[in-house]
Amino acid sequence: MTNQTQKYSFHVHGMHCNACVLMIESELGDLSNITYVKSNLNNHSVDVIGDFGNKTQEQIAQELSMPLKSHGYTISIEKQKHTTKWNDFKFAVPIALGFIVFFIALQKMGIISLISTGNVTYGTAFIVGIIASLSTCMAVVGGLVLSMSATFAKQGDNIRPQIMFHTGRIISFFILGGIIGSIGSVFTLNTTTTFILGLVIGIVMLILGINLLDTFHWAKKLQPSMPKFIAKYAHGMSKLNHTLTPLLVGIATFFLPCGFTQSMQLYTLSTGSFLNGGLTMLIFALGTFPVLALMSFSSFSIQKSSKAGIFFKTAGLVVIMFAVFNIINSLAVVGVIPPIFNF
Repeated sequence: MTNQTQKYSFHVHGMHCNACVLMIESELGDLSNITYVKSNLNNHSVDVIGDFGNKTQEQIAQELSMPLKSHGYTISIEKQKHTTKWNDFKFAVPIALGFIVFFIALQKMGIISLISTGNVTYGTAFIVGIIASLSTCMAVVGGLVLSMSATFAKQGDNIRPQIMFHTGRIISFFILGGIIGSIGSVFTLNTTTTFILGLVIGIVMLILGINLLDTFHWAKKLQPSMPKFIAKYAHGMSKLNHTLTPLLVGIATFFLPCGFTQSMQLYTLSTGSFLNGGLTMLIFALGTFPVLALMSFSSFSIQKSSKAGIFFKTAGLVVIMFAVFNIINSLAVVGVIPPIFNF
């Protein structure tokens, strides 16, 4: 290290999941005066090495916060005490209950299949896709879209890259989901294996729901994620100025560290079918499409809303309900417990 290179550790406010870790490292790593950056979800911190001249720690923290503010993060030298907004539950609980009752009513009328015995239905996949697109887990996908858009906007090309990105994403989710489903058929999953996969999916969704509540921070350590190096390659790809870049970035989002995506990928393995696996991931991707498309052409972000706390708690409760339904139904299928829900 030269005499001008310094190392600092800062606290990060606004971190929720491994997608946040990737976003912070990618944004700060792009700064010309930064030579090393390492973020830690467990203690909400970031270590940086770079040339900061004669700036004070407070000035450096403000400088590092600039590229992160649009993503909902801030850097500080002091650890901010987390306070749970319990009042949000007064609105979140009735909204979540109303949501579930509404869709169960639709299922009773045969309009939509949301819950089935031991399975994640297409209706569930679509709703989970909507929740995922608004959650902090998909922040990294939004970052990819914005980064890619900025690269091509310099050449005055705004529409074509967006169309290629979303087309590549939706098509690749169907094909790759189908491949995962086909892999499940090759291994000929028996009832016990299918039950274990269903139970794992339910537990993963339960953890995701608890994390969305932003109340129990210990649950963040339990959330599974894709290996970071894969996600880093995907993020780096968005900065390439090539005709096919938007298409490739859309495909790469299948491998990003979003727990919701991974829970759906696990389920497609249990389908043992190219068509069922592909359709599950396709419908999940279609659920994420409206919000991601809105992000492509605007600065939309639920995190910036004053009602973000109510939304995330509502979404968390809905996901927890889905998880509980699937766990209980999976246990009923193998005879561990008698059937409880008969929707």
